[in-house]
Amino acid sequence: MSLSQLSVYRRDKQSRSLITLSGEIDLDTAPLVSATLRECLYGGVRSIDVDLTAVTFCDMSGLNAFLHASAAATTAGGGLLLHHPPSELRRILTLTGCTFLLSVPPARRTEDTPAQRQSATLPAGTR
Repeated sequence: MSLSQLSVYRRDKQSRSLITLSGEIDLDTAPLVSATLRECLYGGVRSIDVDLTAVTFCDMSGLNAFLHASAAATTAGGGLLLHHPPSELRRILTLTGCTFLLSVPPARRTEDTPAQRQSATLPAGTR
């Protein structure tokens, strides 16, 4: 049995904090994520940016940690944003209606095809 590993780095600047996570966020490591985010808020940080570039896995326990911290940050007059989540987490956020946590929301799907978009942009009289 192998234990999950997660590295946590924190950098503060005034009332903003950047949390960089590396590894797996699961049932074993989500409490560390929660504790780190709580410490930020208890220390006066109001805006938390979480860099997930090096995260290889995140399950629902990680999402739960982010949702609780987001609610606490919002109550304190700030917010929490996730940056560069792995594709699986981005999919979970989309399916659960939690894309408000993303620093860059996913592109909206449109029902028109590329050909329809192209024809709509042609100048008048060129058809």
